[in-house]
Amino acid sequence: MLLRAFRAQSIFHKPHFRALQSLPPPFSADDAVSDVSALIKKPKWQSNTRLEALVSHLSPKSISRIIAAQSGDVPLCLTFFKWVCKKSTYCCDLDSRIQLLHMLASDNLWGVTHKALVFLIKECCTSKEDILKAAQMFVSTVLKLGFALDVHLCTSLVLGNCRAREVDEALKVFDVMSGEGGCGVNSVTYTILVHGLCEVGRLDEACGLREEMSEKGYRASTRTYTVLIKAMCDQRLMDRAFGLMDEMVGEGCKPNVYTYTVLVDMLCREGSIEEANGMFRKMLRDGLSPNIVTYNVLINCYCKDGRVVSAFELLGLMERRRCKPNIRTYNELMEGLCNIGKSHKAVALLRKAIDNGLFPNEVTFNILISGFCKAGQLSMALKVLRSMSSSGVEPDQFSYTAFVDSLCKMGRPEQACVFMGLVVKKGLPVDEVALTALIHGYCKAGRGRYVLMLLERMVEDRCLTSPHAFNIVLDVLDKEVELVRGNAVLGKMLKHGSAPSVVTYTLLVDGLCRAGDMAAALRMLELMKEAGCPPNVYTYTIAVNGLCQSRKLEDAEDLVVEMSRAAVSPNAITYALLIKSYVAAGCLDRAFELFRTMFKAGLRPNNQTYTALLSGILDIETAYSDDSSTHPLFMKIGIDHALELLRRITECGGDPCDAYAFLITGLSRAGRISEAGALIQQMASSGLALSSGACDSLITCLCRRDEYGLALAWIRRLVAYRHAPSLGSYGSVILGLRREGRIQEAESLVYELVRDAGVEDEIVILPYIGFLMKGGDESCYSLEILDLVEQIGWKGSPII
Repeated sequence: MLLRAFRAQSIFHKPHFRALQSLPPPFSADDAVSDVSALIKKPKWQSNTRLEALVSHLSPKSISRIIAAQSGDVPLCLTFFKWVCKKSTYCCDLDSRIQLLHMLASDNLWGVTHKALVFLIKECCTSKEDILKAAQMFVSTVLKLGFALDVHLCTSLVLGNCRAREVDEALKVFDVMSGEGGCGVNSVTYTILVHGLCEVGRLDEACGLREEMSEKGYRASTRTYTVLIKAMCDQRLMDRAFGLMDEMVGEGCKPNVYTYTVLVDMLCREGSIEEANGMFRKMLRDGLSPNIVTYNVLINCYCKDGRVVSAFELLGLMERRRCKPNIRTYNELMEGLCNIGKSHKAVALLRKAIDNGLFPNEVTFNILISGFCKAGQLSMALKVLRSMSSSGVEPDQFSYTAFVDSLCKMGRPEQACVFMGLVVKKGLPVDEVALTALIHGYCKAGRGRYVLMLLERMVEDRCLTSPHAFNIVLDVLDKEVELVRGNAVLGKMLKHGSAPSVVTYTLLVDGLCRAGDMAAALRMLELMKEAGCPPNVYTYTIAVNGLCQSRKLEDAEDLVVEMSRAAVSPNAITYALLIKSYVAAGCLDRAFELFRTMFKAGLRPNNQTYTALLSGILDIETAYSDDSSTHPLFMKIGIDHALELLRRITECGGDPCDAYAFLITGLSRAGRISEAGALIQQMASSGLALSSGACDSLITCLCRRDEYGLALAWIRRLVAYRHAPSLGSYGSVILGLRREGRIQEAESLVYELVRDAGVEDEIVILPYIGFLMKGGDESCYSLEILDLVEQIGWKGSPII
């Protein structure tokens, strides 16, 4: 396209150019030129308001005279040219800037003109239309001014095409440059083209171009390698990215902060937190200073994994290294605190952000609203919403959706409708997620008739883009064995043009199973196959459960075999249902055989599986709750029953760690600390690792009894056994010890927490440990901070 544009008509013969040149200056041009020439020699002249006022109405001719007066200082001339192009009303468009170039050339300012020309080509090439203008400028200005088509000008055109994603055009310019009689290319040209190819997903071509670059003797820069490494990371090609990093170092090209940040980001996205931290520490050892992006990436990763202590260690480290946190840093930490149920601590952290000159943005407020809503503290969430509005930050649909979702889960759909009304009143887009939550809320409240009316209205208003809302209604109706109304909803769904998904069919199968019509449920499985929507593991598992409920265990096992033939692998729930049914039928040995099959398939047994097997060993009939670890059978079992379960699991080739965790958690919640402790000691002597959840259940039980001294002893014993309690367990014990006046022991435990969390720099984290462990009436403190936010908002505090 650019090559064709070289033949375009010159744009300098347009009448408005001659008219522009003839415009009289609004004030004395000589005085203005003199004043501006003097001002640009002063330090920080770009921020001088008087200078900005002077140049705002200067003509290109006057600007050319100012640049000519500084001709001995080419860098200053170029800086002023770039600055004035943004500030002068006469140089605001490309045509006027080209006119200015002509004037510079007529004053024989060739050095400045050349650099300004390169700048303009780079500046304007952001779209196809601008590229055409750049090509016209290239012909009418470069050639008419007598410039040769050198590598810098042509590289600027390559850059322009790449920015506009016209990579094929960039390659044509590159070919002309590198061909016979061309101006040649340099390493910058190669790097720009490599970047352009990566941006449009042509990674293999980019890698080939880099190899060509080396073959022709051009040295790849850090930027060249970093661009390729980022492209590989974006395509999740980890091995290739690290291989190229090794090659880069082998070639004597040192990675920079951006190279490391790209790799840290990729490792975090892959969930490889320890590897990401290792890469971060390597940066520090190599003498590089991580930037704000590096810190934010790793802090976000730690917070998402629930490792808030490690995230605050990074906050302390960045502050000590004088890398100022931004509001995104605090947002990620606040979200991490909300995710572990510490929303009040998140508000307290907001105070620190404000003290550092930052102000909460839309994301900040939404994080706090969501955190309090999830915790069921709607009064605090409402206070945050009011502070948001008072601070001049307009709530969006996500702000209100959090309330809708929370109220619906609490069985208060009428109040949720009030917030939906606010969304509509403010003209915000109606979120399908919120509407679906509303439907779920009415279903939960048993308002089936209203649900169908709401669904009808959503269909009429074309608010639905997926079958999810239909599926929720079907789910509720099927659970109530309302098959006729369920079929009516299916009819509406088909009329709406929403094709039934595998979820829709699965819900229909579930409804038939609940109605006891297993023949119809199995026919539905066949219908799914015929409709090109084959059953998945959940569909089959529901049918297996229906057969088990009908005491047709052999048919259920046959269906599991059919699953495997259809390349659908049974999951842990499928096996748990069969095991539970065989235990109920008195066939404990068959249940353990299925357990062996399950474990060989690489599946991890759940609590229901262990509950069934343990009740079989006790030879008692029992009901099954959703949380099997709180089952009343833990009040009945002896240590011999627990050991028998562990023995049989080991005989089946299973990993006993999960079974230990199940038993320890259940015994702890039943208040049987000595038996739970005996199992922990047995695990330690066997060299087995205990999960933090099981550790926490033991500590939580002791804290509920106010036995903080014993809890402290157990934390130390668990650490000695290499079992790590969570931050919450440490916090409960520390606060309990403080309430009992045992300050020294509490402080000692804080230091132990820092050590056991693997903190490498205790100095930077200790202030934040105190912050995280601080007790008191947090809700009052949170309200004070939110009042402060409102006051700052009313004063019109700038958002930094």
